[in-house]
Amino acid sequence: MKEVLLLKYGEIVLKGLNRGYFNSVLEKRVRRALKPVDGEFYFDYAQSTLCISASDDADMDTAYEKVKKVFGVATVCRGIQCEKDMDDISAKIAENIDELLGDAKTFKCDAKRSDKKFPLKSPEICAICGGIVLENRPDMKVDVINPERVITIEIRDRAAFVHGNGEKGAGGVPVGSSGRAMLMLSGGIDSPVAGHMIARRGAAMDAVYFETPPYTGEAAAEKVRTLAEKLTEYCGEMYLHSVSLTEIQETLVSTCKERLFTLLLRRFMVRCASALAERYGAGCIVTGESLAQVASQTMQSLAVTDAVATVPVLRPCIGLDKEEIVVRAREIGTFETSILPYEDCCTVFTPKHPDTRPDMEEILAEEAKLDVAGLVERALATDHFVRLG
Repeated sequence: MKEVLLLKYGEIVLKGLNRGYFNSVLEKRVRRALKPVDGEFYFDYAQSTLCISASDDADMDTAYEKVKKVFGVATVCRGIQCEKDMDDISAKIAENIDELLGDAKTFKCDAKRSDKKFPLKSPEICAICGGIVLENRPDMKVDVINPERVITIEIRDRAAFVHGNGEKGAGGVPVGSSGRAMLMLSGGIDSPVAGHMIARRGAAMDAVYFETPPYTGEAAAEKVRTLAEKLTEYCGEMYLHSVSLTEIQETLVSTCKERLFTLLLRRFMVRCASALAERYGAGCIVTGESLAQVASQTMQSLAVTDAVATVPVLRPCIGLDKEEIVVRAREIGTFETSILPYEDCCTVFTPKHPDTRPDMEEILAEEAKLDVAGLVERALATDHFVRLG
């Protein structure tokens, strides 16, 4: 049996004259995902599907799991390649009937005849293949409305393929097709979800973690690194930057009004993230903020922090509540790491009564007490990074 993986495109098919570009980016991402997998893989694109065949020694189980995480793929099917001949198609269905049907009790056949020169039409193909199923599995029943399993027969230009139910892919558009982003990555639940959501929209990703030694330790940094590594399963290679805010935080505590501390700190974070984005070619900053979740995430507070950004600030979680974010964190595999105890630079000197409706003039008056440019420059001088993925 010659097994293949059929990657069905989703949103890419709507890209019109730009579809070729998205196709090439997607194939590059798929090749990268399969690079560590044992075996040789061969690619053929036709009719909004990327067909992947492989050498006999290829680890198709691992390959299947890898390609399901590639953004731009709507559905992944494990299929069987056949000759464009009904005898061979029928034989392959009979040989692999249990794999195609599993423990289902109802089924239907669905034929996709993109090669119009094939002598039989779709209803005829379905009738023949359905008969083969009933001959080999008399316990099965046909249900054309709500079947437990669908056996799909695709008649394409160079070959025919048979496959059962596909699994949902990652969706979205290929990473790298929408530029590059700088993710402000903490050890919490929200920011990894935000990074995943923006990568799903085609952005390649770097990340910055703000640390405050000695108030935050190596365990916190290692936790963030683990979260970044989990994100690379979806977004590919990532540079994780670490920047120390110790001097900034200690200066704010000794100089500025306590109730404004969090907002002033967030403004310094955005300044640093903006500088890193510009330095490394990212077109935006990404944060995990959700409207009204905490004091620094009111509309007024977000406006205050955005005022110092030199690149757009994207907040994909802005309309999600905590429960929705947790669900997404579980789906992408970051939740269990995110809930591990850790020190966060934002909570080291948290004010007892943070300001939720800040006045910009008061913020500027507090910053006038500080050497803002010097503090940012010295913080950025601590930047060190590691390549992941």
